[in-house]
Amino acid sequence: MSWILLIVVILVIVFIIVTIVHMYNQLVNLRNRVKNSFAQIDVQLKRRNDLIPNLVETVKGYAGHEKGVLEEVTKARGNVMNANGVKETSQADNQLTGALKTLFAVAENYPDLKANSNFQQLQSELSDTENKISYSRQFYNDTVLMYNNKCQQFPSNMLAKLFGFKEEEFFEAEEASREVPRVEF
Repeated sequence: MSWILLIVVILVIVFIIVTIVHMYNQLVNLRNRVKNSFAQIDVQLKRRNDLIPNLVETVKGYAGHEKGVLEEVTKARGNVMNANGVKETSQADNQLTGALKTLFAVAENYPDLKANSNFQQLQSELSDTENKISYSRQFYNDTVLMYNNKCQQFPSNMLAKLFGFKEEEFFEAEEASREVPRVEF
């Protein structure tokens, strides 16, 4: 009888160890997915940032006296490029999206600019990039939700605290800055 009890105790201990290792690996996996999904947002933001100098130059050729708007776009672009962390990046992204909306609103006053094929192509690429940024934000926030749930749910929350897993912030976009408007031709 003592052999059976010993085997049962060993099986219970092995089960507990396997469960702990599994929960730990899930936490690591989710944390790495959060980092990866934020990197995907960063890739799309850099893609948009690479398009902006060409857009500014195109607009400058037609609407050079709109210097304040162009400077605002350039400053906002710099803020996105220099942002660190989710919250700062989110705020800088919202600022840039607002500045781009203003720029496209100004473009409405310049029919020659609206008709310029380079401007149309840049606007199309920016719109496509905004859609990719929106998708990346959604994927990031879904991943953060799964990770944060794992960090808060019992019994993995005890393991998360023990090994220093901390909840992540969501990437928040302001309601007014979710998409770049399309200029109708």
